[in-house]
Amino acid sequence: MAAKHSLATAIRTVRKARGLSQEAFSDVSSRTYMSSLERDLKSPTLNKLAELCEVMEIHPVTLLTLAYSGNDSKKADQLLSQVRHELELLAQTDDE
Repeated sequence: MAAKHSLATAIRTVRKARGLSQEAFSDVSSRTYMSSLERDLKSPTLNKLAELCEVMEIHPVTLLTLAYSGNDSKKADQLLSQVRHELELLAQTDDE
């Protein structure tokens, strides 16, 4: 399942919405790395994504939801409903 919108766009959107410069991430990455992420030239590891989200004060799932649904709240609701359903199914499998 490909992201309908890109992670790069989601990172840039949240960063700007929070009023953060690329330099604000200097404790976890370089400005050059942030620029590369936002231009979709690089992809962060899960650990790096978590660090970036800490700076932006959002949960990584929020960022990924934005990447998959854009600013469309209906699509976000559908995606989160799907995630909830899949987690419930996985929990049932663990109980067996």
